[in-house]
Amino acid sequence: MPESDVAQERRHRGRRVRAGRGTSTIPQLPWRLVENPHRPIEFASAEQIEAIHATSIRILKELGLRVLNSRVLDLFAAAGARVDRDDGTIRLDEDLVAEALKTAPATFTLTGRNPAKRLVIGGRHVVFGLVAGPPNVHDCINGRRSGNLEDYGNLIRLAHHFNAVHIIGNQVTAPQELPANNRHLDTYLANLTLSDLSFHCTAIGRGRAMDGINMMAIARGLSLEEMAADPGVITIISVNSPRLFDGEMAEGLIAMAEHGQPVAITPFTLMGAMTPVTLAAALAQQNAEALFGVVLTQLVNPGTPVMYGAFTSNVDMRSGAPAFGTPENTKANIIAGQLARRYGLPYRTSNANASNAVDLQAAYETTMATWGAVMGGGNLVYHAAGWLEGGLTASYEKLILDVEILQNMMEMLRPVEFSEDDLGFDAIASVPTGGHFFGATHTLARYETAFYTPMLSDWSNHGAWEAAGSKHALTRATELWQRALAEYQQPSMDPAIAEELAAFVARRKEAIGSGEP
Repeated sequence: MPESDVAQERRHRGRRVRAGRGTSTIPQLPWRLVENPHRPIEFASAEQIEAIHATSIRILKELGLRVLNSRVLDLFAAAGARVDRDDGTIRLDEDLVAEALKTAPATFTLTGRNPAKRLVIGGRHVVFGLVAGPPNVHDCINGRRSGNLEDYGNLIRLAHHFNAVHIIGNQVTAPQELPANNRHLDTYLANLTLSDLSFHCTAIGRGRAMDGINMMAIARGLSLEEMAADPGVITIISVNSPRLFDGEMAEGLIAMAEHGQPVAITPFTLMGAMTPVTLAAALAQQNAEALFGVVLTQLVNPGTPVMYGAFTSNVDMRSGAPAFGTPENTKANIIAGQLARRYGLPYRTSNANASNAVDLQAAYETTMATWGAVMGGGNLVYHAAGWLEGGLTASYEKLILDVEILQNMMEMLRPVEFSEDDLGFDAIASVPTGGHFFGATHTLARYETAFYTPMLSDWSNHGAWEAAGSKHALTRATELWQRALAEYQQPSMDPAIAEELAAFVARRKEAIGSGEP
């Protein structure tokens, strides 16, 4: 392509990127599906992976898992597992695991109410999710406080505004002023009206899972049968390690699987607390618990999308407090990815940190964990934006820091171009020895789009930084989330659909108040 044509294409590309940001003054990357072109890092040898697998099968066969749900006991008994109905323990052989893996898909799609943001989960695709579950919220203006619906809405607005966040987790913060038995309806409604992203619905009981499925179906104008063929919500099923499966969460899994909605089986295993202190033992136990959940999804509905989930880290042995973003956590993320690929399953992981403030610790632990999650082959990086205080707080400023980290990672994953024009021989020849390339045609054609433009980092020299107020990154993060909320544009929704969603919420609140699940 001639230089003039290349320059024109580069300028058009730059305009397309800026146009994709709407009226935002905050530099950010356009919405796109993220793919990892690099071969995943592998810390364990093939023999070591097989040793983990063999130990996991021994755990399932000899020790089993206890399940507090009679329907699950019936499903496994009918499939040939050994079920002790007195204590609820299920023991299963490797053949049941192998049969389940035959029907579990390697990839699946997830479609929110905006089909242009359909996600591909699995393969080389990487999806970044909003933090989920903290009971508290914090920002540098209002301080730390209990989760509430106003903050919930603001954090969903930020997730919608920033293109690096692809999916909403299960309650970015719990609105504690609302009744615990029906607050999920208000959060689902906020997810669907304040954003157009897919979201994680709560699976504590059948009712909460079905509410999420039904509300997404209404928002998309689909029947439940159509939603089963084109999933729109996902859930995380946590195992109460060691080796205990909660009854209500089992009901949520069954509801999701029956309706073809994806499930991520995620044991929460902290070395020294819920598993032995050695990483090998923790991974073997995690693997057994994850495989058990995978088998359950396929017993309910063969072909149900299911993810191999991992959330293994260590505790501080002096206090017992969870630690994240540690070398052990990073190694666990990477080896768990190897296990997921061994079974041909999409991989859910996280990039958590244990800092109590948006500080250096939060930055380096999150960055460490993000590298392990992405280069370990993660397909869904859960809690990727806003996690603070070991998951007890959703932070406005941390969300901004995380979006910057995620955007840096997204650009790092973008393949390098090596065309003749990119190799730039003519450009090198056009500048005399000892000269500079600031005014070169090659530079001028690309200067707007050549490099990643940060939204939080300040690259000015010290004098300019002082003249602008000597603002540290935390101060700039506070300004950025305020600006993002001011610039936020709510996605449009058909008034008839909005009315139907509101009516559904009202009906379900009345039903729950009458004692229905």
